[in-house]
Amino acid sequence: MDETIRNDIYDQAVQWVLEAGTIIKDEMNAPLDIETKSNPNDLVTVLDKRIEAYFVKNIKEQYSNHLIVGEEGYGDSITSLKGTVWIIDPIDGTMNFVHQKRNFAISVGIYQDGVGEIGIIYDVMSDILYHAKKGEGAYKNKEKLPQLTTDVKLTNAIIGMNHFWLCKNRLVDETTTQDFVKEVRGTRSYGSAALEFAYTAEGIENGYLSLGLSPWDVAAGIVIVNEVGGVTTDIDGNKINMLEKSSILTCNPILQDEIISFLQRGRK
Repeated sequence: MDETIRNDIYDQAVQWVLEAGTIIKDEMNAPLDIETKSNPNDLVTVLDKRIEAYFVKNIKEQYSNHLIVGEEGYGDSITSLKGTVWIIDPIDGTMNFVHQKRNFAISVGIYQDGVGEIGIIYDVMSDILYHAKKGEGAYKNKEKLPQLTTDVKLTNAIIGMNHFWLCKNRLVDETTTQDFVKEVRGTRSYGSAALEFAYTAEGIENGYLSLGLSPWDVAAGIVIVNEVGGVTTDIDGNKINMLEKSSILTCNPILQDEIISFLQRGRK
């Protein structure tokens, strides 16, 4: 993507993300219609839908040839990432939004012919903007994030992962993941994949594991983690298909092979 074009799109995207955050804060305490999607814990609210529709309207008016993939289905139906594609999660961490009114984020990743060019993750309630442009580093608000440390070991690592890893699941034997939890220094679960990616980029987590995430959960985070020297694959080390749901490992590259090897012991 041409640098001038990328900068223009980036500036516009940041403006829309911040405006969307204001809409959420202004309306989050109003009565919300809460629905379920794939299961009783997969929640969606009228604000999820409104924020996605807000992005779609603005993008289509400003960039009519751009395509959009959104969690709530207001975007386009696409079979490839050819061209400029916005991948949007209007409220990542909807359960947190509903129950806690915090620990949720707006996530916007912008890809050009399958390459992540722009990543924006906005922690709405903390007013913290994680953002990156390809080849220009990653930032937390105005502070440039340093490259990830090279001296971390698995035994002193903090890994983001939820409790489903410790239960019977379809990917890894639970005894293996229980051993993994005992091996690392500690685990955390924030309930928002976008924020887990941001925290990995910031270095306050050393990695994040998920049994299965959709493109809108990871698109922005991958760009941001890349810019601090991190890596993102599935749990077998394969490249992520940005059109499909996938297991996820994003982490400090020093830990990648060891984490994959550990999980392979219990792969089904």
